[in-house]
Amino acid sequence: MRLIRFTVVLAVGLVLAPIVAETQPTAKGAHIGCLMTPSLESSEGRALLDAFRQGLRERGHLEGQSIVIECRGADGKIERLPGLATELARLKVDLIVVMGTAVARAAQQATTSIPIVAAIMGGPVGDGLVASIARPGGNITGLTFLGPELVPERLELLKEALPKVSRVAALLHPGAFSARTTREMVQRTEVAARTLGVQLQLVEVRSPDELDRAFSTMTRDRASALIVFPSPMLFNERRRIVDLAAKHRLPAMSNAREFVELGGLIAYGASITDLVRRSATHVDKILKGARPGDLPVEQPTKFELVINLKTAKALGLTIPQTLLLQADQVIE
Repeated sequence: MRLIRFTVVLAVGLVLAPIVAETQPTAKGAHIGCLMTPSLESSEGRALLDAFRQGLRERGHLEGQSIVIECRGADGKIERLPGLATELARLKVDLIVVMGTAVARAAQQATTSIPIVAAIMGGPVGDGLVASIARPGGNITGLTFLGPELVPERLELLKEALPKVSRVAALLHPGAFSARTTREMVQRTEVAARTLGVQLQLVEVRSPDELDRAFSTMTRDRASALIVFPSPMLFNERRRIVDLAAKHRLPAMSNAREFVELGGLIAYGASITDLVRRSATHVDKILKGARPGDLPVEQPTKFELVINLKTAKALGLTIPQTLLLQADQVIE
């Protein structure tokens, strides 16, 4: 009887074994840290994380199976980034993915040994994040949105949209990038302004509290249009900037479609979500043994021109048809 009972138990055990095995958690694999400025619950934060996860899936990495993602968001407060970066480094993650130059700086200060993939860098060399585009050399690599290179192109597009514009205010946050990168942005834009016959008025803001004064200065000095330089702080304040531009009747050009979706006139720049999605390529290579210092920094392949015709109508402007035909999106 005891032998029969043992045989039954053994048989049941053999039948259930595959089922039990299937319900056991799989090996977690690589542990990836992720750090961004916006809140993880915000639409911007969700879009960035969704794009990154999509890129990982395209390369065969499934969250909860081959990878685990430990993400932190600074809720729009740049001053929180160093602490959050240190927190991720202490978790001894295998790799840290960061979104933006300010975030990359914080991660760089937190660790020199953990590989860092920076999905959105402005001027990687000028900001001291990498030694060169072709050979980063340290523990950081990633992608750049071409901060200094694209500002002059935005001025050219603004002049194409508003052929009669003669004085353009440039809203600049001096602390957004290194002094070298900021200087390069300004110098390139000044050269473009002279070529286009446009007088450029630099208006600096170091904190959100200075925005009202900045727009009053633009109006006092009779600026007829506005170009917003790249900056995490200015991006976070995009709603207020768009509202102030409307109040002062200033057609505004920016680097991100989010400004135009809120009522800005025009935006041109690299697709941020595309850069984040493509950063998974670097992650995949590093997880397979590549060193970040040997992986070249990639440049964008997808650019977006977005125009808000409702805003143009409110300002009494007519956008040339030739420019509208170039647009990736026209908001009507």
